[in-house]
Amino acid sequence: MDRNSLTGFILIAAIFVGFYFFTQPSKEQLEAQKQKQIEAQLQAVQEKQAALTQENILAGESGILDSAQVMADRENRFGAFANASVGEEASLQVESELFRINFSNKGGRISSVELKNYRTYDSLPLMLFAGEDENNYGFTLTTANNRILNTSDLYFEAQPVVKTDTSQLITMRLTAGKKSYVDFVYTIPNDNYMVQFDIVPVGMNGVLSPLFNELEMQWKGKIRQQEKGKEFEARYAQLYYKFLGDDVENLSESKSEKKSIPNKLKWIAFKDQFFSSVLISDAYLSSPELESVVKDPASPYLKEYFVKAGVPFDIQDGSRTGFHFYFGPNHFKTLNQYNKGIDKADELQLEKLVPLGWTLFRWINRVLVIPMFNFFGGFIGNFGIVILLMTLVIKLILFPLTYKSYMSSAKMRVLKPEIEKINEKIPANKPQERQRATMDLYSKAGVNPMGGCLPMLLQMPILIAMFAFFPSAIELRQQSFLWAEDLSTYDAIISWSNFNIPLFGSHLSLFCLLMTIVNIIYTKINMATQDMGNQQIPGMKYIMYLMPLMFLFMFNNYASGLSYYYLVSTLITIIQTYAIRATVDEEKLLKQLHENKNKPKKKSGFMARLEEAQKKQVEAQRQASKKKSR
Repeated sequence: MDRNSLTGFILIAAIFVGFYFFTQPSKEQLEAQKQKQIEAQLQAVQEKQAALTQENILAGESGILDSAQVMADRENRFGAFANASVGEEASLQVESELFRINFSNKGGRISSVELKNYRTYDSLPLMLFAGEDENNYGFTLTTANNRILNTSDLYFEAQPVVKTDTSQLITMRLTAGKKSYVDFVYTIPNDNYMVQFDIVPVGMNGVLSPLFNELEMQWKGKIRQQEKGKEFEARYAQLYYKFLGDDVENLSESKSEKKSIPNKLKWIAFKDQFFSSVLISDAYLSSPELESVVKDPASPYLKEYFVKAGVPFDIQDGSRTGFHFYFGPNHFKTLNQYNKGIDKADELQLEKLVPLGWTLFRWINRVLVIPMFNFFGGFIGNFGIVILLMTLVIKLILFPLTYKSYMSSAKMRVLKPEIEKINEKIPANKPQERQRATMDLYSKAGVNPMGGCLPMLLQMPILIAMFAFFPSAIELRQQSFLWAEDLSTYDAIISWSNFNIPLFGSHLSLFCLLMTIVNIIYTKINMATQDMGNQQIPGMKYIMYLMPLMFLFMFNNYASGLSYYYLVSTLITIIQTYAIRATVDEEKLLKQLHENKNKPKKKSGFMARLEEAQKKQVEAQRQASKKKSR
């Protein structure tokens, strides 16, 4: 840059600086401007206050006219329910032996339910729901002047509580005139979780539409976290529903789902792992629309449910639209008692809120597991001991199958040297001939190669039934044993909060770890017992060890009571294996098998068909080889 350009830039900068200082207002001028702003703000406030005062004066002068106009608008919108459209929300609390229930005058609804005999995992009062945001229901009304209203928006009047020896009667009244009203009548039993709910219209002719013969019900609710393992608890939080005169079904437990059902329903349940809120219609629920929404993991709620359905309704005096609410535990015996005295076709089947597995496994749980669990639990207070005794009984029942499985493996093991001779005699490129010779040996010796697998398969239904039972048994909830504080959830010995291992979680459960170790030991013992030498599939032993390791990931978040059961069951199986081995003379067993070879054998139809199929296969291979050689 030359000297002239530099001089020019300096002069321009000097001009700007000088202009800034010469045009800047003085201190007196700044004070004057500030004073003007303050005066302007004060004037604005005064004008606003004056305007409000004038409105109040005008309102006072024409108060009667304005009130009449407001009332006319309300009557135009709400009809005979105009007075019920405004009010202040208030609550009424009723307490029984089992719960505390709060009623809200807004909507005449149950606003909160606390189960007195239960606590949350962190020892707080167990609230199924509290407040309009967590539970709200209402019914759509059609007035005589064709206005559509919802009871959830209207204010009811609480009537005096009527108490009897067995219950309390709460009436929330929605008035529509001196002799016209709709009562929401709740009957709270002293020692029962089932709350009766009746809608009773009085003097509704001329108030409601004469064509009005069905209520549209809307019900929404949020499921709180009540247990320590939130992710595991969410698996059991589902919207259940029962078809009228038919079976029980549910929406997805793992994803949000929406469903419209053309059939009629008997009841709908907002279910958590151990507690439920169930709405049961005395008649039916028509054309229901159901929705289940999975909440974000950071939310204090697990799921949110929405229901819309039609309910038959008669506006004539003396008619009654009846419901029942069940607010209580998912306890099999408690729920099953509501089927007593009811025809099979009309049973509520609320016990199906306890997920006991598919048909076969559910049957095993109902016939064997639950009666035995209740029997031992009736006189033993420690549920860890109850599980131990149940395991001993089940293993005793299954012992004949265990013995048969071991003996089948022992027979195949003592025949191992002869099978190796067959493999040496017949080359590996003739697998069908090897198999045929091996089967001939087994047949002559009286050995069933499936004898070891079949007993194990017969035991699987019981193992799966127990897998379904323990996470659903509310009796184990908050019951401690050894280091486990709660047998219904995981027993963490190590926890970390800075990260979460997929399919594993942020903790390590001790019973699950011990179960995994014992299963690895049992796998090693079992493989040694069933060692068939060259017949073993290459790499199979690694697959066999992989399964117990998978258990560590599968059961780490499950109920510690389940892991404890599998741990004890496997330990007993190991003890049984060594006990049977100590009583079996393998030399004597081999001698018996050799004697069997000399006895005439009548082939079973299955073995005859198997051998015939093998012959045809060998013959087909021979023919194929001849064609290739040509």
